[in-house]
Amino acid sequence: MDHASLAKLLTPDGWALLNALPPYDEKLAMAVSERLRAKGFEQDMVAAALTQSRLRGKAAAKFGPFVEGMLFTQAGLEQATRLVVGARHAQRYLAAGVDRVVDLTCGVGADAMAFAGVDLRVLATEIDEVTAAVATVNLRAFPEATVRHADGLALDLAAEGFTGPGAGIYADPARRTRSGKRIVDPKAYAPALDDVWDLRSQVPAVGIKVGPGISHNGLPDDCEAQWVSVDGDVVEAGLWFGPLAPDGHGRTALLLRTVDERTDARTFRADEHTEAPPRAVERVADIGSYLYEPDGAVIRAGLVADASRLLDGRLLDRTIAYVTTDTPHAETSTVPIATGYRILDSMPFGLKKLRGYLRERDVGRVTIKKRGTAVTPEHLRSQLALRGSAEATIVLTRVAGSQQILVVEPLDRTARSHPPAPDVTE
Repeated sequence: MDHASLAKLLTPDGWALLNALPPYDEKLAMAVSERLRAKGFEQDMVAAALTQSRLRGKAAAKFGPFVEGMLFTQAGLEQATRLVVGARHAQRYLAAGVDRVVDLTCGVGADAMAFAGVDLRVLATEIDEVTAAVATVNLRAFPEATVRHADGLALDLAAEGFTGPGAGIYADPARRTRSGKRIVDPKAYAPALDDVWDLRSQVPAVGIKVGPGISHNGLPDDCEAQWVSVDGDVVEAGLWFGPLAPDGHGRTALLLRTVDERTDARTFRADEHTEAPPRAVERVADIGSYLYEPDGAVIRAGLVADASRLLDGRLLDRTIAYVTTDTPHAETSTVPIATGYRILDSMPFGLKKLRGYLRERDVGRVTIKKRGTAVTPEHLRSQLALRGSAEATIVLTRVAGSQQILVVEPLDRTARSHPPAPDVTE
C-alpha cells in the first residue's frame, strides 16, 4: 500500500466503501471492481478497497472479527502476532508489574493493541511511514496508545518516561527482506537482535519476538526462550528478560489450543532435576504399541527428551523426534504435549512391499508423515498409485538407525480434538 491508496481509504467515501464490500472472493473480484467503477467510484479507490478486503480475509485467522475495523499491509500481516498469542504477551507484562510499554517495531499494531487492551500505556514506533499510519488507524480506539513514525532504537527512553519501575520494552524485528525472502541470521534482523537485547541494560523488562527457526546457539544466558504453537502450528519464539521471565531462564514451549472459542494454554519446560539421557530403542523389535509425535513447539525448544520421559517412553532413534510407548499415555491436561497414534504394523522401507500392503487393504487415501528420511510425500504418493476406498496413515522414519515404515491410526482422544495433520516434513 502506498500513501495515495491509504489516503483514499481514509476518506469517508473510501472507508464506507471498504466496509460495505462483501467477503473477498478472488473469482468475483474483477466483476466487483467493474460494478463499483460503473457506479462512479474511482479506480484507485476501488483497487485499494479490494486489496484491503483481501488482506482482511487472510487476517481473520489471526484477528477474528477485529479485522472488520483494521487495515493491513501485506508484510505487516505476515509478521503480525496472532491475537491469542498477543494476549499472552500482554499478560506476561502485567504479571511482571509493567504499566507502560515501548513497542519498538509495532508493524500494523497487533501487539500494541493487545498491550493497550489490558490498559498498559503504549508508545508504539514504526520506521515505515505507511505502516505507522496503518497502526494509527488500528489503535484509534485506545487513547492510552500513541503511534509514532520513528526509529524505536533512536528513542531517548529516559526522556520519554520509559525507564525505571513499571517500564517495559517489546520488539518484533523485521525478518524478511523487501523482496519477501526470509532472514535467518538474527544479526540481519531489522533492527539487529543484538541491538534490541542490549536495551536490557536500561530497562530490565525486555521481550523480543523472533522466528521459530532461531538457533539455540548464541542465545543470552539470562533469558527465557519460549517457542509457541497454536493448535499444533508453531508460530513464533520469544525471548523474555528480567521480570518477564519469573520462572527462570532456559527453553520452554507454550502450547495453545482453541476449542469452541475457548483457548487453553500449557507451558512445558525441561525437568531440571533429571540429567539422565532419554531412553531409545536399540533394535526394531523394541518398537512399542504406541507412537507419539511431540508438539512442534516442544521439538523446536529442544524438549523432546523431556517429553519422552513424561510419556514414559523411548525415542525411536536418538536423532528423531518420535517417541514410542508400550501403553497409552494417560493425559491429564486439556492441552497434550504430543499427538498419539496406535501402531498397527511396521516394515522396512520398500516401495513394492508398501504398495502391496496398502492395496491388499483397499487403501486409496494415505496421510504420509516423515522424519529422518529424504523421501518426499508427494513423490511417494504418486509412486503408490492407490485406488482403494479406505484411508491410512503411515510414518516414514528411522528406528534404531534403520529406515522403517509404521502404519498407525490416531488414538481416539487425539482424533477427536486434533485430527492428523497433513503431510509434514522434518
